[in-house]
Amino acid sequence: MSETIDTIEADKDDVTPAATADAAGEEKAGGDDILVQEGDIAGDYLERLLDLLDYDGDIDLDVEAGRAIVSIDGGEDLEKLVGPRGTVLEALQELTRLAVQQETGSRSRLMLDIAGWRADRREELRELGRSTAESVLQSGERVRLQPMSPFERKVVHDAVAAVAGVTSESEGEDPKRRVVIFPES
Repeated sequence: MSETIDTIEADKDDVTPAATADAAGEEKAGGDDILVQEGDIAGDYLERLLDLLDYDGDIDLDVEAGRAIVSIDGGEDLEKLVGPRGTVLEALQELTRLAVQQETGSRSRLMLDIAGWRADRREELRELGRSTAESVLQSGERVRLQPMSPFERKVVHDAVAAVAGVTSESEGEDPKRRVVIFPES
C-alpha cells in the first residue's frame, strides 16, 4: 500500500515571500499547516486500519475549502468500507476525526471519501437538487426530499440556490432531517 501526499506537499511549497509577508497569507498558511497535520494523522490512522483489515488502498491527502480531505482509492474491498448509503463511511469519518482530535486536542472537520463514493454521491445530489428545484419552479408546489445526512443536505441546498425563483430549508431532527424545496414568495 502506498500513501500519496503530493497535493499537500505542493500546497506547502507554493507559499511565496509576498504571501508570507501578508498577515492574511500567514494565517492561511498556518491554517493549512494544521490541516496538513490533521491529514497526516488521519492518513496514519487509516493506513493502520487498512493493514488490520488486510485491504489494499492508496491514501491521498489534500486541503480544500478550509478542511483536510482524505481519500482512499484503489482496493477491491473498499466498497465494504462505504456501506449502504455511506453509513459505514460516515462512521469511519467520525472515528478518524476522533483519532485526529485525540492527537491534536481540537475538533477536526476532516472529510473522508472511500472509493470515490462521496464524489459520486455529490454529483447525484447536485442533479437531484437542480431537477427538483426546476420541478418546483414549474409546479409551484413545495417538495420534501428523503432524509439526508448533513453532507447530503448541504450539496442539495447549494444546487437549489443556483436555480432562480426557488429556495430550500431543512426541517426535522436528525436522523430524519430533510430538505424542503419551495417557490420563493
